[in-house]
Amino acid sequence: MNDQDYIRTRPAADTHKQYRRRTMASVFVVALLFGGVIAFSQRDSNSHKVAAAAEPGGATSSTAAGDAASATTAAAADGTATTAASADTATADSTVDNQGDAVGAEPAAGADGCQIVATKVRPGATGADVSCIQAALKKIGYYTGAVSGTYDGATAAAVKKLQTDKDLFVDGVVGRESALILKIWPPETLHVVRTPPPKPGAVDLLGYKLSSVATSGPDAPPLPPNSGSGKRLVYDRDQQRVWAVSAQEVVIRSWLVSGSRYPNEHPGVHKVFSRSELSTAWNGKAYLHEMVRYDRTPIGAIGFHALPIHVADGTPYQTDAELGTRLSGGCTRQANLDADFTWAFAQIGTTVVVI
Repeated sequence: MNDQDYIRTRPAADTHKQYRRRTMASVFVVALLFGGVIAFSQRDSNSHKVAAAAEPGGATSSTAAGDAASATTAAAADGTATTAASADTATADSTVDNQGDAVGAEPAAGADGCQIVATKVRPGATGADVSCIQAALKKIGYYTGAVSGTYDGATAAAVKKLQTDKDLFVDGVVGRESALILKIWPPETLHVVRTPPPKPGAVDLLGYKLSSVATSGPDAPPLPPNSGSGKRLVYDRDQQRVWAVSAQEVVIRSWLVSGSRYPNEHPGVHKVFSRSELSTAWNGKAYLHEMVRYDRTPIGAIGFHALPIHVADGTPYQTDAELGTRLSGGCTRQANLDADFTWAFAQIGTTVVVI
C-alpha cells in the first residue's frame, strides 16, 4: 500500500448490517439462556475488515494495559457490566465503556437561569458574568459570600474547590468545563453546523456510504484551527462534529456526533488504544457496536461507537436526527454508517485530536 492509500476503499458488498443483526440475535439468545447481561464479539469477515494505511513516522500500538481498574470495580459492584472479547486490541482490556445513562448525579440547575457570556472568566473580572458564577456557586454550597459581581479571592477559592471536587484542571478560571458543572454555559447547539443531507447512495472520498449527517471533501465545514496534522480524527466538542483527515491533509469525511453531557471528555491529543466489535456500557444498560477507544476515565474508557442499543429491549438510545446534540454519558455516539467508517479508518495507534 502506498502513501496515497488512506485506507482501502469500501468493499462493493456492504455486509455490516447483516453482521449487526447476526450479532444482536446471538446476544439475546445467550442472554435468555443464562439470564444475565453479557457482551461478546466475533471477528469481522474479511470483506468487512479494512486496514489503515501505514504512515511515515506513524505511532505504534499502545502498550497501556486495559481500562482503568476502578472502572471494572465500579461496574462489578453494579452487577451488570461484563467484559467482552476484543476483536482488535493492542492489549487485553476490560470493555467497560463510559456510555449509557448519566455518569453520577447532575448538578443543580444554574442560579435563576443565568448564563455567562465570556468563554473565560478570571479572578479580577467584574460584571454580570461574575454575579452569575457567584450565584451558581452559592446555590450548590461552594460559596457563602455576597453576590457582588467582583471576582475576588473568596470566589476564586470556591471555584478551585469545585474544580478539585469535580476532577477538573484547577486554575480558578471559569471556562467551559466549570460552567457546565454550574449549569451556566450557553446552549452549545449555537456552534453546530448542519450540512444538507447527502443524496441517496452518496459516498465519501473512499467509497463509504454517507449517513444523513455526514459529508465529504470540499463540502465539509472547515477544520478547526490548531487541530493537528497527519492522519487523524478531529473531534470538536463545541461543534459536535468529527473530521477524518488523511496524511495528505485531505478531509475524507465529516459528520455530526453526540458527545458527553458532562465535562469528562479530555481535550488534547490521544491515540486509539483498543477496539471491540461489541462491548457493554459501564452500567450494563447499553450494547455498543464498533467501539474505538482513545481515552480512559476513572469510570471507564471513552471512544467512538455506533448508536447505543438498550439491553432491555433492543431499541436505540437516539436517532440520527438527534446527532449534533450532547446526549451521552461519556463516549462519542455516531450514526451507524459513520461508525462503519470510523471502524475502518481508526486502527490501533490512530491519532485522535479532541478540541
